[in-house]
Amino acid sequence: MTQHQDSPLTPDAGQPSRRIFLRGTVAGIAATAGLAATGATASPAAAAPGGFPDYKHLKPLLTPSQLKYNPTGEIIFPCVRGVYDRLANPLGRYYLYYAPHDAPGGICLAYGNSLEGPFTEYPANPIVSNNWQPHYQVSHVSSPHVLWNEDVKELWLYFHGENHTTRLARSKDGITFTYDKTVLTKEMLPAGTSETSYARVFRHNLPARDARYVMLFMVNNQSNRRDVGWGWSKDGRTWTFAQQPLIRHSDVGANNISGAHLLTRNNSTYVVYHTGKETGGNMLITEVGNDFSRRNHLGLFYDSSNAAPENGRAAAPSFGTDRGVPYMVYEAGERLKGSICVARG
Repeated sequence: MTQHQDSPLTPDAGQPSRRIFLRGTVAGIAATAGLAATGATASPAAAAPGGFPDYKHLKPLLTPSQLKYNPTGEIIFPCVRGVYDRLANPLGRYYLYYAPHDAPGGICLAYGNSLEGPFTEYPANPIVSNNWQPHYQVSHVSSPHVLWNEDVKELWLYFHGENHTTRLARSKDGITFTYDKTVLTKEMLPAGTSETSYARVFRHNLPARDARYVMLFMVNNQSNRRDVGWGWSKDGRTWTFAQQPLIRHSDVGANNISGAHLLTRNNSTYVVYHTGKETGGNMLITEVGNDFSRRNHLGLFYDSSNAAPENGRAAAPSFGTDRGVPYMVYEAGERLKGSICVARG
């Protein structure tokens, strides 16, 4: 991510440290660095599946009741980006994007100078609403994921609205966005697909596919069981999508999986995602390899605490490092009843 002064970690007494493996092991995988919000990497930390840090809950960063823009009493899907070295005169060193999910939703921004907070709510939220004429008028927009596109020196915002459509908007300052296009709809997936949402996009080379970007997203169908889908692109705008899920819920013993994030470590590539509370409410990790040909399900990545604020569910992670210290910003709490929290490795 970007630079930040170390501070002591207060352990969460309610956070178990156990690790569960669905299949396979991680023996022999050396620890290097996790994917950072601005592309940097971290120093080695405590071993976890794939050699990743063993993250521990630190504290809440954003709570709906404390926000001025709070139409529904809930917020989801954080995405944190270090902007101090990329934008002229940013509001803070870090921009934290998030949104309510239920109608009307709205893409929101908070800013701060430390990954451990405090974060200040942008006073003119939402920065993207559910009515953007002449481009769309929908019940809600949500799930912001922001990518720094080095090619054009812009922040690219991917967001959904409705649940079956993912859109792209672009910005030079991270606050004012210009609409670009629709990049994913359910019609681009097999017949019967009902949802294609919660997309995150990452810079990742796939030479055999002539691609430089990868998208991970949630896909649902008539079975009402959610999987992780994926696609690839040369420019981040025009996409090809796999017609079969990258990771199936049934492969990892869950009813639903979502909130996928791409991580790289020790010359391999991994996907971290969460399960529904009915099957643990935890985050799992699967090694897919640099060419996405592997399906090595490594098991539990982050075990949610039964204590507040997690209350048995941790979801939608966004990762970064700061002066060698790894952080994870994530949803904590029951779906549509939680807060945005930070954990430290």
